Amino acid sequence: MSAGGDGLYNQDIASALQTAPASTFTVAAPCPAGGDKIARPTNAGDYLSAFTGLRFCLAIWVILHHLCNKGMMLDAWASAALPGPVLSLIHSGYLAVQTFFVLSGFVLTRTYAPTVWNRRTLGRFATARFARVYPVYFLSLIVVSPFIIEMLLQPVWTPGQRAGLVTTYLLMLQGWMGSLKVGWNTPAWSLSCEFVFYLCFPLLFTVLRNARWKAISVALTVAVVTPTFLDHAGVPWSWKPFYYLPDFLAGIAAARVFSLVEHSRAWRKRGYWLYIPALVLGGWLIVHPHTVDGSMADLSSFLRPLNVALLVGFAIGGGWLARLLSTGAADLLGKASYSMYILHIPILWWTGRYLVHGKWHPSRPVAGVVYLTLVVVASALVYSWLEAPASVWIRARQKKMERS
Repeated sequence: MSAGGDGLYNQDIASALQTAPASTFTVAAPCPAGGDKIARPTNAGDYLSAFTGLRFCLAIWVILHHLCNKGMMLDAWASAALPGPVLSLIHSGYLAVQTFFVLSGFVLTRTYAPTVWNRRTLGRFATARFARVYPVYFLSLIVVSPFIIEMLLQPVWTPGQRAGLVTTYLLMLQGWMGSLKVGWNTPAWSLSCEFVFYLCFPLLFTVLRNARWKAISVALTVAVVTPTFLDHAGVPWSWKPFYYLPDFLAGIAAARVFSLVEHSRAWRKRGYWLYIPALVLGGWLIVHPHTVDGSMADLSSFLRPLNVALLVGFAIGGGWLARLLSTGAADLLGKASYSMYILHIPILWWTGRYLVHGKWHPSRPVAGVVYLTLVVVASALVYSWLEAPASVWIRARQKKMERS
């Protein structure tokens, strides 16, 4: 059974311009890998600031994974300069998407905790999800459109294939299609998953809304064993939303765990009891993946409960790491993490053309630094000028239509 990464990321220079998602939360707006923007729900104290900083770390992990992958910009340098365990961690950056999905379920559960579901709130929920995800994604297609046009003009494509590829990308259906043999912006496969999660969320949330320990344990058990069951039942791995829905479910269960312990004096500011062991054990498993060989489950299944512990720990807070992820700088970078996630492959197309294959030939580490700087700066600008304003504008338009 695949851990999910090998089949999701091509390693050659042409189709490794593909990726993975992000998550956080705002009252009516989604984000990596999903993502769901970390919002300030009714109670300002409910803003879990460490989550925003964590999103930035996850996005950087994904980006470094692509930069250091086989045949990519920093492949030779990383292989020669980095210690084996560090290289193993970087090469496993695809696993960040799984954490994004768990984070998405957690954040949406906290954000919509007081919601009474009816026709109006369901409509607002759907609009908020679209408003958060699609504007930046559409911009990513515009950025990479010259490469799309060049590729589609090649005679190897039939008119039907051209129409199918464009439709798949416009409708974000990559998560259902397996390998498309193009790498325009494959991180959007995770957005295919997120939209399925959004369809399921009102029902899953309603079932687990007031869940206590027994129901939470059942939900987490289902989340851990479902991918193994699907694999043994012969469900194709190309149907990624089915395989990653358990991560989203685990996020909902994690939010319920947090709601049961957040006011406990025994846990107050002691989240490091959870997130430190989760990071250490998760890192060890990632560096030594053969540890799980011979078991019925894959690496992702073992990491799923650790992701739950990680997020509950950061939500509780306490410890220097949680404080670091809650700083103003981490918050600013975390808010731009969805744009980083969705734009880093289109930007890689352009930097590959001019810094790798073009007339400019800086050393690969210098090219890597230039590329990362471009991604971070461009994403911060896109967040400020497009992502946040577009989300507000689209949701405001819907409310105006409701009043008319």
